[in-house]
Amino acid sequence: MTMREKLELLERHRASSEVGGGAARLATQHAKGKLSARERLDLLLDDGSFVELDRFVTSRSAASSDDEASVFGDGVVTGYGRIDGRLVYVFSQDFTVFGGSLSEAHAEKICKVMDLAVRNGAPMIGLNDSGGARIQEGVVSLGGYADIFLRNTLASGVVPQISAILGPCAGGAVYSPAITDFVYMVRGTSYMFVTGPNVVKTVTHEDVTMEALGGADTHASVSGVAHFACDSEIACLQQIRDLFRFIPSNNLAESPRGSGTDPRDRRDEALLDIVPDNTNKPYDMHDVLRRIVDDGDFLEVHRDYGANIICGFAHLGSFGVGIVANQPAVLAGVLDIPASIKAARFIRFCDAFNIPIITFEDVPGFLPGVSQEHGGIIRHGAKLLYAYCEATVPKLTVITRKAYGGAYDVMSSKHIRGDYNVAWPTAEIAVMGAKGAVEILFKREIAESSNPESAMDAKVAEYSEQFANPYVAASRGYVDDVIDPRDTRPRLIDALETMRAKRDTNPPRKHGNIPL
Repeated sequence: MTMREKLELLERHRASSEVGGGAARLATQHAKGKLSARERLDLLLDDGSFVELDRFVTSRSAASSDDEASVFGDGVVTGYGRIDGRLVYVFSQDFTVFGGSLSEAHAEKICKVMDLAVRNGAPMIGLNDSGGARIQEGVVSLGGYADIFLRNTLASGVVPQISAILGPCAGGAVYSPAITDFVYMVRGTSYMFVTGPNVVKTVTHEDVTMEALGGADTHASVSGVAHFACDSEIACLQQIRDLFRFIPSNNLAESPRGSGTDPRDRRDEALLDIVPDNTNKPYDMHDVLRRIVDDGDFLEVHRDYGANIICGFAHLGSFGVGIVANQPAVLAGVLDIPASIKAARFIRFCDAFNIPIITFEDVPGFLPGVSQEHGGIIRHGAKLLYAYCEATVPKLTVITRKAYGGAYDVMSSKHIRGDYNVAWPTAEIAVMGAKGAVEILFKREIAESSNPESAMDAKVAEYSEQFANPYVAASRGYVDDVIDPRDTRPRLIDALETMRAKRDTNPPRKHGNIPL
């Protein structure tokens, strides 16, 4: 063959690889409201930046039909591209080829780009749309999953790993996304479960739909498996792009800087009126955050799970930061099992990738109750404590109102290496609330008084004046300053500036033993 003839053959092969399982299967994919593997990559990556690897790999399974085995790509498109000019490695499973099922060759393609991501210090993004292990290849396909799981684990904390679930994800396939840092799902088309509804019904006699068992909203609000639930694939891919405005490419890189257009010395008068005078009245911590971060731009993570604590990313004085905040508008901002798990994992991500952590604290304690105790609130609450204690990134804390009991210690207090801890004048730092403390300390005295109700009110007022304020803690150096709420933004930015070269380490060890 001449060179021109060989080039014509190459173009035919390229064209063949572009259509995956064929026009009919692609039409079926579109009819389900799903995009093709390549269309997803076009939306995710900067225009024209995708470079495909292993385009011509085919199935090695002798059990497959000749037509299926000869399809280029073997059910997954892999390569690299850019998001806002930054290098990322990607794989996008193609449901039109073998239902996107994972085979030996399919797994090797994914492993190759994962290895390249770690070697070159670039994030890894997986677009999952697969029917699971390829049955025709038996244990070889299971080995392929294990090869991927190992790489997920070794890459953890080295490069960010993001999973988008854009179709079914069942059985062993769910564990790769579960190890990654952030999981995105799409309502109505993506599902995750270890065993599907039919197996569940056979084994436990529970009748449940795919959506209720493993849909996007279920995992975003009930199980906590998904960090983001999106209305469409287009919205999902755009939200992944948005995340890259805040996270670094690897554990040695700095987070992207913000625009810096919001004045660093900006003060917001509205901060004076957000916290109610009545300490039992709720308020929305989002209102505080939006008035402090750059341009009010806050990317919330795990919004629908453990809503009594808020986690997310923002810029502050153009510095990228992770924010953890109690939410008084939900369960009074109390710490419970979901909130502890959610915040602990977020803190560990920030610490792994050198993102400063800012904590806004208004916490009355841990949630009491039999279900919490039997569910392991001691162990799960210890995860949050462990995460804060272990973190060596700059840790800044603002106490806006309540900081009671052990929850005060847990929420990035000075005692667990908080770097810069300040309080608003409305802060109450105490073992417990004034009423509860008085009922214990002066129970007999109040009961024996001629007017118990009046005696209770007097003791509560006395206790509040003496203990329910930030000044006792400030006198001992447990908070660095009591500040005007309007100064919160400039004070935090100044602290971030001073800590850019912070040095802190943990004792030499293989790894700690977090109370999982």
